[in-house]
Amino acid sequence: MKKIVLAVLPFLALSFNASAGNVEAGKAKAAMCVACHGADGKAMIPTYPNLAGQNAPYLEAALRAYKNGERKGGQAAIMAGMAAALSDDDIANLAAYYASLK
Repeated sequence: MKKIVLAVLPFLALSFNASAGNVEAGKAKAAMCVACHGADGKAMIPTYPNLAGQNAPYLEAALRAYKNGERKGGQAAIMAGMAAALSDDDIANLAAYYASLK
């Protein structure tokens, strides 16, 4: 059993690191998010969520769900339009950027 676990660990590490985004690239891409989510990731309008300090995998999953039309309700129509043009790298970068904020 130990041999199997030790053999799998490097692959797990690679899978987690493969989607790690670039904070600086995310910051540059975040200009389109500022109107609703604030310049520092803290929304000024109560109906929009704060993104600062959120968990990066959660943010990635949420953006992908908006992009794929899997997330409904609330501001989903607006977010689907915003997420439609994002690449997988853009999504990872934005998630890394907002996760880095406090």
